[in-house]
Amino acid sequence: MARIGLVINPDAGLGGRLGLKGSDGLAEEARNAGAEDRAGPRASQTISMLEKVFSKYETELLVSNGRMGTSWIDKDLDLNIVEIHTSLGKTTVRDTIDIVSNLVKAEVDLILYAGGDGTTRDIVWTLEENSAGHIPVIGIPCGVKMYSGCFASSPKAAVEVVEAWLNGDLLLATTEVLDLDEDLYRSGEWSVRLFAEVMTPSSPRWMQGSKEMVESASEEEVIAGIADHVSEVLMQNEQLIIWGSGGTLRRIAEICGLNPTLLGIDASVGSTQIGTDLDEAGLLRILNEHQGDVTILLSPMGGQGFLIGRGNLQISPSVLEIARPQSVLGICTPSKLLTIRALRIETGDPNLDSLFRDMKYLKVLQGYRTTRILPVTVD
Repeated sequence: MARIGLVINPDAGLGGRLGLKGSDGLAEEARNAGAEDRAGPRASQTISMLEKVFSKYETELLVSNGRMGTSWIDKDLDLNIVEIHTSLGKTTVRDTIDIVSNLVKAEVDLILYAGGDGTTRDIVWTLEENSAGHIPVIGIPCGVKMYSGCFASSPKAAVEVVEAWLNGDLLLATTEVLDLDEDLYRSGEWSVRLFAEVMTPSSPRWMQGSKEMVESASEEEVIAGIADHVSEVLMQNEQLIIWGSGGTLRRIAEICGLNPTLLGIDASVGSTQIGTDLDEAGLLRILNEHQGDVTILLSPMGGQGFLIGRGNLQISPSVLEIARPQSVLGICTPSKLLTIRALRIETGDPNLDSLFRDMKYLKVLQGYRTTRILPVTVD
């Protein structure tokens, strides 16, 4: 009988649509501002899809009783549940450490968890402290950023990985756990370090891989050319441009005369910047007030290829429903294109995901009046 441990960080991803660029230490602030739970519902979705899989392979699910486990599991599911911890009140990092320590003592075969990079860091640290680095982990993506390579690309993908692993179809491999300094991140500085390595089932199709740093110092002319294209083609007809996050888009926006944030979402109409570091509510307000065309400029994450669903949760399903998927235009320099085979999409809404899947391809602007078509992948 396989024994799988489940860890749910109920605070993960709360700050995404609010533009808080992370949830570490900000859960209460995010909830007071109206943030909706993200990790719990996505974990619930995953476990529901795993019900038949667990039954087929006679799997025991070891969980916490409360907000970090059973509170998100449908009581009508036919699951073999073993409670190894209690999390009925406010939860902290200490709870994550205690749960994982208990899972190690219970000799679980794998840990499935719902969270972000911060949750990953806490789990991996606890495994190392307990000399249990051999236990593989699979992350259900619930955070704002998720640069580490042990996350499945979506809840559905997590189900596929777990089933393939239970069936013995996947070998284990080490992958990087990346740690982002969220305090610096919120102030506009991007500082990521390699925190550790962890074991995870090797599945290039369903696991996202870790974010890659792409050298772009030699591409300033390309970036200037893309900026000229945006200025001449998109900024001359008074259409609304929603600017995604990232260094490439920031440099393009600056060349176009704007004052963008590095890690936030901005907006402009013509040559006028009308929004800076916008949250979901701000984007919805601007979209509802605008009468003309809309373009959403997004730069895919190097190595992973995620265009939507990582680091830009402010561009929510509600935002995309108004702007429409056809408004999305990728921005990708030639060096980053070398690391990307497809544009990965995870909106969090099945209907929107289907719309992107049906499109099959999206345009990517890679130079002055030079576009490329890349396939769309929706897991």
